[in-house]
Amino acid sequence: MFVAFVVAFAIAFEMAEHKLQRDAAQLIAVHTALDDEARTLLTAMNTSPYGFCSDAEIAFFRKLVFNAEDYRDAGHIRDGMIACSAMLGKENLPRTQHLPTVSLTGGMTLLNHFSPFGAGDQRASARQIGNSFVDLDPGISKRLDMITPNRSLTVIDAVTHEPTHPGFPFHAPDGVRIDSNWQGLVGDTLYVTRCDLLNLSRMTAYTPTPELLHSRQNLLGVAVALGGLVGLFVGLSWAFLEFRDHSMAQRLCSAIKKDHLSVVYQPLVRAATRRIVGAETLVRWTDEDGSPVSPDVFVKVAEAGGFVGSMTELVVRHSLRDFAAQLASQPEFRLSINVAAADLSDPTFLSMLARSLQRASVRPESITIEITESSTARHDVAKETIRKLRECGHAIHIDDFGTGYSSLSYLRELSVDAIKIDKSFTQAVGTEAVTQSILPQILAMALTLNLGVIVEGVETEAQASYFAALEQPILAQGWLFGRPVPAARFLSYCQRTQSLLEPLPIRHEIYAIPALTACNCCHSWLPAWDVTAAIG
Repeated sequence: MFVAFVVAFAIAFEMAEHKLQRDAAQLIAVHTALDDEARTLLTAMNTSPYGFCSDAEIAFFRKLVFNAEDYRDAGHIRDGMIACSAMLGKENLPRTQHLPTVSLTGGMTLLNHFSPFGAGDQRASARQIGNSFVDLDPGISKRLDMITPNRSLTVIDAVTHEPTHPGFPFHAPDGVRIDSNWQGLVGDTLYVTRCDLLNLSRMTAYTPTPELLHSRQNLLGVAVALGGLVGLFVGLSWAFLEFRDHSMAQRLCSAIKKDHLSVVYQPLVRAATRRIVGAETLVRWTDEDGSPVSPDVFVKVAEAGGFVGSMTELVVRHSLRDFAAQLASQPEFRLSINVAAADLSDPTFLSMLARSLQRASVRPESITIEITESSTARHDVAKETIRKLRECGHAIHIDDFGTGYSSLSYLRELSVDAIKIDKSFTQAVGTEAVTQSILPQILAMALTLNLGVIVEGVETEAQASYFAALEQPILAQGWLFGRPVPAARFLSYCQRTQSLLEPLPIRHEIYAIPALTACNCCHSWLPAWDVTAAIG
């Protein structure tokens, strides 16, 4: 509401400023027109062909006044005394002496309080050139009031160069500039001045701030009401999101403590032979209401909540429990475990991992640690943790390569064993995408640095064939080779096929070689038997 009020006040202030600019411009235009009309009339009067104050001349003056727009009388003046006029004639004239108040340009002077032409509180003023005068209609003030009653006229005396405020009770206070076109806030009043440099006159329009607020109270009221509604909506939305995030964090933390997260495994195969050489460990969470939550969501929640280390420990515990026997019987099998950025800077992570391996009697060489490129942003911390992990015997893979911070020099400094190319590059195979042209460069870079390569997201035979045809040894994973499944299903298949890691015996016979194919019904991977002639 406060912001809405401030914004509405700024809008009202700007609207008031624009109005004052228009008012001041209109006021100075009217005043300039009055001076121009006076000069025209006085020039005609001073060149009158008739005798001084003769009946013919007075009739001439009446004709001029009749055709004038803003002047009600015209006549001659001598020694400050009215000698004759179109309205009063030349008999029984008032004996009041009228002295010039201000010298204007072009020899014209201004006569204030010009009696007897004032009526009531209206102050008549006249312009004089030579011995002729024209009397301004006092009703002109009403015309100016229609523009704005909050105004001030400043005239610079052409002789003394001193400013005066003829005919107006209001004098602009200190701080209001009248020497140029100007606008500004002085005290609690906003002023705008516009100048007529030819006639040395300035018009200032103004409005007090309380008046401004009063005139725009409807705008301010609507703005405050809308601001309140927006504020209420934002506040409730923020509260809801905070509650949801906090509630999700609490539920996730509780699920970790109760060991309610599940771990699934996706096969890792050699691209050339499609034989399984390992598995990637993936964590899954189904919320209390039965809806699955994306890992991209709950991993960030765990990191923000500061308990991602507990989740990593759960994944390590489940993985070693499920695969301890497989890792012992198949020394070449590798189990990949993802760790978060916070794990790399957690001083308890390395000791937790070492204890878990010791309890499960699993060699560190059997466990590959996968870290994302973004998790290596804290270079020094990541570099030291990677060094210690490699000293223990773990292989290090950079996950989602190509989406983060890695460079050639960076990879050398981190001393990783392999890069795992992000699936966006895999999906570009066979297309015109820009990433398709980048992929060969990444593969060449890995070959130069003697790094292993794993490609993610292999979903089509065309993609699989592309990587299988490369002379460079490539490991692959994706739905084409199998979706993530629980450990029991993964190990059951491995047992049925005996060992997919042992080399096939070479004979001049026909063998049924197990191959891996995807099941369209359950989206898991199942054996499909192909009859192949093994020659060698």
